[in-house]
Amino acid sequence: MFLQLVTILGPVFTTMARRDIPTSTSVPVVFVCLGALLFGNVLIYLYLDSLHQSDEHPMSPHMGCPPRHFRMASMKTCYPWLQCPQVKAEVRKLKLIGQGAVKQVYLSEWRGQKVALSTLSSPEYLEDFLHGVTMLQTLQGPQVVQLVGWCPEEVLLVTEYHPLGSLLSLDATLAQERHRSRDTWQTRLRLALDYVSALSHLHASPAGCRVMCDSNSLEKTLSQFLLTADFHLVVNDLDALPEVDPSRGLLAKCGHRELTGDFVAPEQLWPFGGEEDDGGQPFSDELMPGYDHLSDVWKIPDVTRHLMGRVPGGDVAHFHLFQIHEECKRRDPRLRPSALDVLAVYRSVYANMGRDAAGSRDML
Repeated sequence: MFLQLVTILGPVFTTMARRDIPTSTSVPVVFVCLGALLFGNVLIYLYLDSLHQSDEHPMSPHMGCPPRHFRMASMKTCYPWLQCPQVKAEVRKLKLIGQGAVKQVYLSEWRGQKVALSTLSSPEYLEDFLHGVTMLQTLQGPQVVQLVGWCPEEVLLVTEYHPLGSLLSLDATLAQERHRSRDTWQTRLRLALDYVSALSHLHASPAGCRVMCDSNSLEKTLSQFLLTADFHLVVNDLDALPEVDPSRGLLAKCGHRELTGDFVAPEQLWPFGGEEDDGGQPFSDELMPGYDHLSDVWKIPDVTRHLMGRVPGGDVAHFHLFQIHEECKRRDPRLRPSALDVLAVYRSVYANMGRDAAGSRDML
């Protein structure tokens, strides 16, 4: 649209500006100048809007592929998800790059492409591992790490490899000389926008409304997301995504142990606490009430505060997001906005700050 408008209207104003127009018989020159100025402002607006749309979450390489296919950035062709014979014969382990309670992750290679191969850490977590595979299959999209293949017989999972690692290493990555120019409010706010977009996707997914249960601390939450080469983020760990539906009485409890601290939502805390002498009760998983996806919304301000860091312009972003963050922190979950509502505000703030920054540069 931007280019079309330039093509159509550009010559018109050029001709008007060059033509000798007697002021007594034609439009005064000042009107021509005002029209040109207005036209320029329209072009700037459309240009910035197009930049915002492309920055928001670029089209992933696999998005042009048929269902159950993948294509990584350097690939020209879409391939069907790898099955057991291909995973066992063609995927070669290189080195261990991560380990958790559920799985071990190896940097591996498939036909010259770097991939991540996950194996089961302990048989007791088999159900969690398989749940993660099912979620990956169902939730494929720009917000989720790309599935390359799996082998249920050997309990193997292959996904796209992202060398920048998880969001835990964001500050260290941006401190590197080759990435230092990326350490701006634009990059950091876009990552926060991606985080909220991922929550919105999970809360309205093809598999129903899903809660991010592996998010009981800031560090654990950051570890669930991978940083892409173009500085966006994708959800990587989907092992703990219970479904919730309050209309059916379907609620979640993230784990069987008592949660503590300010990071988790109030409804995730044991409500019958206190000293037993004062009438309090010790924690009981059976008596712990369930909760829904709005517990994820409570955590948005804390994650965004971390992602924004201390870059110039960050304080302006915090100012514009103050009201929606206040709403996210309402103790009654029924009064909090949805992740989709928060996402709309983030998009508006990102776009408006971009236009303001461009306007400031033009004035200089």
